[in-house]
Amino acid sequence: MKRLKQLSKLLLVTAVVFAGCDGQESSLIGDRIENNPLPNQPNYTAGDADFSNYIAIGNSLTAGLMDGALYTNGQIHAFPAILAGQLELVGGGNFLQPDVNSSNGFNASLSDPQQGLILGRTELDTNIPGPVPTQGEFPIPAFNGDRLNVNNLGVPGIKVADLFSSDLQNNNALGLYYSRFATNPGSSTIIQDAVAKNPTFFSLWIGNNDVLGYALSGGLDENMITTQGDFQNSLGNAIGALVQTGATGVVLNIPPLVTLPFFRAIPYNRIELDQATADQINAGLTPVNQAMMALTQAPINHDPEDIARRTMEYSAGNNPILVIDEELEDLGPKYDMLLGAGAINQQQRDALVPYEQSRPLTAGELVLLTAGSVLGTEADGDDAVADTPIGVVVPLGFDVTDQSLNGDKYYLTLAEQTNIVTARATFNAVISGVIDATNQQAGADVVHLVDVNPFMADILGLTSTEAQQLALTAAGQAAADGVTGKSVRGFNLQPDFSPGGIFSTDAVHPNPRGHAIVANEIIKKLNEVYDANIPEVDVLNYPSVIIAQ
Repeated sequence: MKRLKQLSKLLLVTAVVFAGCDGQESSLIGDRIENNPLPNQPNYTAGDADFSNYIAIGNSLTAGLMDGALYTNGQIHAFPAILAGQLELVGGGNFLQPDVNSSNGFNASLSDPQQGLILGRTELDTNIPGPVPTQGEFPIPAFNGDRLNVNNLGVPGIKVADLFSSDLQNNNALGLYYSRFATNPGSSTIIQDAVAKNPTFFSLWIGNNDVLGYALSGGLDENMITTQGDFQNSLGNAIGALVQTGATGVVLNIPPLVTLPFFRAIPYNRIELDQATADQINAGLTPVNQAMMALTQAPINHDPEDIARRTMEYSAGNNPILVIDEELEDLGPKYDMLLGAGAINQQQRDALVPYEQSRPLTAGELVLLTAGSVLGTEADGDDAVADTPIGVVVPLGFDVTDQSLNGDKYYLTLAEQTNIVTARATFNAVISGVIDATNQQAGADVVHLVDVNPFMADILGLTSTEAQQLALTAAGQAAADGVTGKSVRGFNLQPDFSPGGIFSTDAVHPNPRGHAIVANEIIKKLNEVYDANIPEVDVLNYPSVIIAQ
């Protein structure tokens, strides 16, 4: 018992000692914090917004298609996924994407499954330099996740009206993408699925394809551009359905499409020659030019200005690409008149067939990236003798095997560019108008415009005059400083698909860094309109294009 009492006294003394030390330690820590304060912890907040259930609706930009294919790494780096990661810091919930579970994906524009050609994403071959495809995967692997809780409803290829279409089973957009995660493939619609998820916040980036398809076709058919009425009706219904759920959201407008590297990577005067080669080609084309000049004489009296436009003459340096222009008058019947008059023989007449509707491109016309794989190759397929290079001796768009014409798909004339610029400006005005009308009807600002024009004008290095010609928004014109690139931590990002660019190798869609920039633009808007404090992402922490090995 005596020993127990002694032990109790010892424990009591020990407790008093430790208590005294604890108080002394607390005092010392307090003094140190006072003299060396800890850095302030970020006070991230959602402000007036509720990001707990974020839904992203849109086309390939929202889905994360890049490098010509929808593949897992592209989906991970799509702007909605990047944005959702930042929203988690302010109460945002889980963001489920319909993962395609494929490292290369499927490149619908380059593949032909019926012929056994299945290609995937493209990579940058620095030796060309240009994109080269990888081996693809088709059919696209199924999505085995929870369809009812998918947050990213981006579907590559869709137009605004497709948001309401339940009859897309014959459309590649649904057959390849939407059907993978649709709640009821063949009967449900994208908007129905979005509304059924009861979003608290949404992003909507749609409308590019309502004019982009026309541009990517080389201006083939103006009917490919959605009418203003149809665009406005579909967009108004889509935004109306989303806000009726009680959600707030952001809508992104359409960037200046003709400035995409798809239309800028190949200059109109791509044909580079030395003087000796130019002289040799000119000698070979002399009979063609002479025959064209003969058409200006009686009795044919063809317009000399038109002939001057068609005449081919090469010199040392860069020369315009020779193309088929199906809008030109077909000179075939008039060449037949020369043959009938004995001015040329049958062999000479046969040699004129490729030049019945041909001309060199002029400054300001845009060449599509798809022309890159054809230019300079031998039209007759005989690479042993370079006598029929396409774009030089044989017009780009003329098929020597069957004498068919498809030149219009390789370039955009000034008139076609005007159609694109006008349609885009019209659609952007509609987007702004629908947002204003929606907010007015709601009696509050429930939808906010994220204008992509300013940062595009900035990185493109547009001048104020160019910005006006491209019909950029007022903010976009104000941001046009004429200095190409965007400086990020001392690194100058470029508007191309180079290793230092913001575009993927398909030259249309952003790469991960480009998507990070878009996410930051949205975050800036959210911080502004919701009095939020959401951190932006470090753009340079995201990868650029993939270099082919």
